[in-house]
Amino acid sequence: MITFIISLVALVLGYLVYGAIVERVMRPDGRETPAVRLADGVDYVVLPTWKVFMIQFLNIAGTGPIFGAIMGMWFGPAAYLWIVLGCIFAGAVHDFMSGMLSLRHDGANLPTMIGKYLGNGTRVVMLIFTVLLLMMVGAVFVYSPALILKDMWGGDAATIWWIVAIFAYYVIATLLPIDKIIGRIYPLFAIALLVMAAGLLVGLFVKMPHLPELWDIGSMDAWRQSQLVDGKDMLGVSAYLLKNPWFPCLFITIACGAISGFHATQSPLMARCLKSERLARPVFYGAMITEGLVALIWASVSSYFFYYGGWKEVVSPDVVNEFMAQVQTADGKTLIQYFTAPQVVKLVCSSWLGIVGGTLAVLGVVAAPITSGDTAFRSARLIIAEALHFEQKSMVRRLMISVPLFVASLLLLIWQMENPDGFNVLWQYFGWSNQALSVFTLWMITVYLAREHKPYIIMLIPAVFMTVVCTSFMVSSPQALGHAELTPWVAVAVVAISLAWFAFWLNKERASSRLPRD
Repeated sequence: MITFIISLVALVLGYLVYGAIVERVMRPDGRETPAVRLADGVDYVVLPTWKVFMIQFLNIAGTGPIFGAIMGMWFGPAAYLWIVLGCIFAGAVHDFMSGMLSLRHDGANLPTMIGKYLGNGTRVVMLIFTVLLLMMVGAVFVYSPALILKDMWGGDAATIWWIVAIFAYYVIATLLPIDKIIGRIYPLFAIALLVMAAGLLVGLFVKMPHLPELWDIGSMDAWRQSQLVDGKDMLGVSAYLLKNPWFPCLFITIACGAISGFHATQSPLMARCLKSERLARPVFYGAMITEGLVALIWASVSSYFFYYGGWKEVVSPDVVNEFMAQVQTADGKTLIQYFTAPQVVKLVCSSWLGIVGGTLAVLGVVAAPITSGDTAFRSARLIIAEALHFEQKSMVRRLMISVPLFVASLLLLIWQMENPDGFNVLWQYFGWSNQALSVFTLWMITVYLAREHKPYIIMLIPAVFMTVVCTSFMVSSPQALGHAELTPWVAVAVVAISLAWFAFWLNKERASSRLPRD
C-alpha cells in the first residue's frame, strides 16, 4: 500500500504544483471565449463549469482508465510509475494545451490546429487518420458495453438488441444540440463512475490488502508462484509477458490513464462550452488527473486480484472448479482470456461494494464507453464539417455528414462481430492509433510553444518519448513486425532522429527571424 498511497499524493500534488506551472505558460486571461463569441445553440453553448468538467471527464474516461489499468498491471508495479508520471507530465499537459489552443483558435478541432503548426500536408493526413480513429472508437464502444449489458440482462440472445439500442442513442446524441442530452445525462454518469472509484478507494483502505511495491519491480517470481494451482499457471502470466514485452506494450496498454491522443479530439468539444479561459486548468488538466486517480485505483485493485490471489476471495468455489477443469486441457491463450477486464470489474465490484454499489459500479463502467462513443461521432462530425466549411446549425447539414459516418461504423461493427477475434484486433489497432495521435498532438504543441517563445521543453520530452513508444511497438509487437530484439536500437535511432529533426527545424525558424536565437 505504500507505493499506492505515495502515487495518490503525487497525482494531487501534480495538479497543484505542475498544473500551476503549465497554466502560467499559457496565461489564461479574460478574453471572450468561442462559446460566448460564436454561440450557435448547437455546439457552441455556454454550460455551467461543473457540467463541463463532468462531461470532459466522462468523454476522456471511456473504458481506458479501468480496462487499460487492469490489463496494464500484468506488467507489474511499473504501471504505477507510468500512470503517475505519464498523467502529470504528459497526459494532463497534452489535454490542457490542446484545450487551450482550441480556445485560442475559435474552438478549432485537432486536424485544423495540426495543419496550422505542422503543415497542410500533415493536416490532411491527420484529418483522415482522426476520423478513422473516431469511427473505431464508436465501433469498439458499441460492442464492449453491449457485452456487459447482455451478461446482466437478457443473455447472449439480447446482444444484438443492446447494440441496436446503443447505436440508436449515438445517432440521437450526435445530432442534437450538446445541452439537450449530453449536457443533461453526462454529469449523472460521471458521478456514478466517481462514486464507484471512491467506493473502491475506501475498500482498499479498509481491507489494506498486500499490494506490489515499486521495489518488487525487478522480480516477477512471487507473482507467478501465487498463480500456480497444482502446478498450473492459472492466469497464463508467463505466456502473456513473453508475447508482450513491458516496453513498449505497457505504454500502449495503459493509455487513457496516462496519455491518450483521443483526448485531444474531445477537448475542443468543451472548449466550445467554457465561459472563461481561466477554467481551462480545472477542466482539462483536472479531468485528466481525476482519470489518473481512477486508473490508479483500478490498477491497485487488479494488482491484488492478480498478484496475490485476490480473485480467490471474489470467485465462487463453483467457478474455481469450472476453471480448474479448463486448466487441465486449455492452452495458454484461453487461460489468459479467462479473467477479462469486464469480468474483473464485475467480480470485484459485486464483492467489495455490495449489490447497490456493484450495480452503480457496473452502470459507471457501461456508461463510460457509451458516452465516449457518442462524443467520438460528434467530434468526427465537427471535424469533417470544419474541413468542408459546412455550418452545423441546420439539421440537414448535420445529417449530410453524420449518415455516412454511421454507415461506415456499422460496417466496421458488423465485421467485428463476424470475426471471432474481431474485437481484439480492432482494440489493438485502436490502442496504437490512439497513442500515435498523441504523438502528432505533442509535436504540434511543441512547435506552438517554440514559435510563441515559451518553454517548449515541457512538451518536447513527452513528444520524443511517445514517438519512441509508438515506433518501437510497430517493430516489436507480434501483431506488427514482431522483432522485439530490435527495440533498443530502434529506440536510440528514433530519439536521435527526432531531436535532430527538431533542432534542424528550430534553426531554420530562427534563420527566418521567426524565432530569436539563444
